[in-house]
Amino acid sequence: MDANADARSSSSPMHIVIFPWLAFGHMIPLLELAERLVARGHRVSFVSTPRNLSRLRPVVGVHFVALPLPRVDGLPEGAEATSDLPPSPGNLAELLLKAADGLVGPFSAFLDEGKKPDWLVLDNLHYLAAAAAADRGVPSVMFLPFAAASTALWGVPRVSTVVDPELGATVPQRFVLTYQCCKIVAQRCCVEFDPEAVPLLPGVLGKPFAPMGLLPPPPLRASSNNEGDELVSWLDRHPAKSVVYVALGTEAPLTTELVHELAIGLELAGTPFLWALRKVGDQDVLPPGFEERIKGRGLVAMGMVPQTRVLAHGSVGAFLTHSGPGSAIEGIQYGHPLVMLPFFGDQQTGAQFMERKKVGLLVPRNGEDGLSFDRQGVASTVRAVVVDEQAGRVFAANAKKWQQVVADTACHERYIDEFVQQLRFYKDQ
Repeated sequence: MDANADARSSSSPMHIVIFPWLAFGHMIPLLELAERLVARGHRVSFVSTPRNLSRLRPVVGVHFVALPLPRVDGLPEGAEATSDLPPSPGNLAELLLKAADGLVGPFSAFLDEGKKPDWLVLDNLHYLAAAAAADRGVPSVMFLPFAAASTALWGVPRVSTVVDPELGATVPQRFVLTYQCCKIVAQRCCVEFDPEAVPLLPGVLGKPFAPMGLLPPPPLRASSNNEGDELVSWLDRHPAKSVVYVALGTEAPLTTELVHELAIGLELAGTPFLWALRKVGDQDVLPPGFEERIKGRGLVAMGMVPQTRVLAHGSVGAFLTHSGPGSAIEGIQYGHPLVMLPFFGDQQTGAQFMERKKVGLLVPRNGEDGLSFDRQGVASTVRAVVVDEQAGRVFAANAKKWQQVVADTACHERYIDEFVQQLRFYKDQ
C-alpha cells in the first residue's frame, strides 16, 4: 500500500454509518468495507437487525447498531433477512421490504443521537433511510453489490418516483429515489477485473463514482471452531481437485421438480460432489433412492455449510453456483472454475460475464420462464468443466488467472484509499 495514501486516509477520522439491505450478499461485502475503514482509523457504525447482526462475524472496532424489525402481518416469525424466507416466496419479499421500510423511524432516531455522522453508506433499497439522512444534512453513498456489467447494462431506471401509499415503492423506484438522495455511487468492482464495463460507469450513472475493489473476504485462517469438521473429513477422502461443490444460495426459487433434475444431473455427471441444499421444514425434496445411489461419491448437506472452508479444501475442483457476485468472487478467490446456474437478473448478467472470461459455463435453460433446466444440461455442463480435459484445462487456467486479481490485496486496498479520499472531497460539496 502507498504509505502517503495510507497517511491521507487515516488522518482526521470520520464517522461512517453503514446500512446494508437485509440480505447476506449485501451485508457481507459491506462488513468487509467496515473492517477496512476501521483499519484506517475511522469510526464505523454498522446498522442492521438483531438476528442479522448475531449471524455476522464480529469485527474489532466496528460498532453494531441493532434496530428491531417491525412486525408485518404475513412475514414469518423471526424472518429478518431474505435467507429466512421460504423458497419461491411470492409476496414475502415484498413484506420484508415493507418491514425494512419500518426501520426508518428507529434509524432516524439513531442519526439524531449525539454528533451528526460524516457519511451514510447504504443499499439502493433503503430509500427512506437515504431521505432521512438528507433531511439531517448527512451525505450518503449508494452502494451497489452487483457486477459492474449489470450496472453498465441497466443504468439508472426511468420510472415515476410517485410511490403508491398502499403498495409501497417498487424496486426500480427504490433505486431511483435512493440515487436522487446520494452524492456518490459506489460499486463492488475494479477495472482490473472488468476493464470493459467499469470505465463506462461514471457516464452511465451520471454522478461521482467510486469503484470499491472486489471486497474479497479474508483468506481462511486456522480456527478453533469445529463447524464443518464432518464435511472436511468427507472431503479428505477424495483426490485433489475432484469434487464439485454445489451451492445455490438461500434464495434460489427451486421447485421440487428442479431439485430432482439437479440431483439426477449430478448423479449422471459421474463426478464426486458436495451439495449444500437448503431444506424447508420436513419436506423430503430429494428423488427416491438418490442418497443411497450416490453414497460415497456424493454428499448432500442440509445444515449450515461453512462455504469458505469447503472452497479452500484441496479436494474441491469446481463450484456449481448461482453466480451471485459474492459467491462468484469467493469461488475465483480459491481458483475454482464455475458451473453457473443463475436465477435472478444480476446473477444472469454476472454469469454471462464469467462465461465470456472462460472461467466456466452456464447450464442451459429450457422453457419460456428462463428458470427451467434438465438433468442432461446439468450433467453435460459439469462434465465439460470438470471431466473434459481440453475444455477443463482452459477453464481451470482462466480461474487461476483471475484468482490473481481477486488475491491482489494491494490493489483492493488502493481502491478503499481512493474511496476515502472521495468521501473527504465531496463531504461539503
